[in-house]
Amino acid sequence: MPEPYPPGIEPYAHGMLDVGDGNRVYWEACGNPAGKPALVLHGGPGSGAGPFWRRLFDPAAYRIVLLDQRGCGRSTPDAADPGTSLAANTTHHLIADIELLREHLGIGKWLVLGGSWGVTLALAYAEQHPGSVSELVLFSVTSTTRREVEWVTRDMGRIFPEEWARFRDAVPEAEREGSLVDAYARMLADPDPAVRERAAREWCRWEDVHVSTLPGHRPDPRYEDPRFRMRFARLVTHYWRHNAFLEDGALLRDAGKLSGIPGVLIHGRMDISGPADIAWHLSQVWPDAELVLIGGEGHGLSGTSSTAAVVAATDRFRHA
Repeated sequence: MPEPYPPGIEPYAHGMLDVGDGNRVYWEACGNPAGKPALVLHGGPGSGAGPFWRRLFDPAAYRIVLLDQRGCGRSTPDAADPGTSLAANTTHHLIADIELLREHLGIGKWLVLGGSWGVTLALAYAEQHPGSVSELVLFSVTSTTRREVEWVTRDMGRIFPEEWARFRDAVPEAEREGSLVDAYARMLADPDPAVRERAAREWCRWEDVHVSTLPGHRPDPRYEDPRFRMRFARLVTHYWRHNAFLEDGALLRDAGKLSGIPGVLIHGRMDISGPADIAWHLSQVWPDAELVLIGGEGHGLSGTSSTAAVVAATDRFRHA
């Protein structure tokens, strides 16, 4: 079973790319400068591309490119600041940023690896620019449809009733029967810092709950950082309330545009946050994709088998 490559894979190049609208996105390149290009699209939205992503590729074979999407991580301006406008932070802006970075680095095609929200972004990018993508390796498959957002913010209350009641009750009583993601977005924009902070804390608390299906789950330590909480909550609610700024169901409908692009879809059967039917339906309309369902594992790279499946996929494509 393949394991992640050892830690200590450090960037050989990095920079801040001016993408317009007052935004600059952080990027870095690791591994072999002459290797096969690969792009990492992190989750969230808002998580940033941490060092672990580098370890999913053979550093001797790949030119590994990571970027922090607009408003998060090391990119500026920071969405953690309440005055930072998110008007120019949409899926279409991110797709344009990815293409600008590809051209900036002189890359023709690259393998694209995405996880969770990064899958939605990877699919949207590949369907718009199929000539720029050599392969797709996607885990914890999501497409950020209206149904998926409703599932995470309301329907999962049937699985975690006590925790969901706390999540719901953090919003004003008059808004509890409506869109909870909209209610949280409003609170995160409230002029009162205490209201904003409570909303960020409760949003992130619920995020930790719905990925906690495996024994021994530990809360994500990043949520202890108030700036990370605010950045993450603002960006997730921004994208979710707009259904990723995509026509509902468009990614599945347009999957034929991926024809000829080999892909691997890796998904845990115990992923309550993003049920496995999302990955299965995608595999039915994308003939070049292989679906790998991992028994007993949940959302993200929460277990050794999911991680091994991702590494096996990048190993398989490294000389393609």
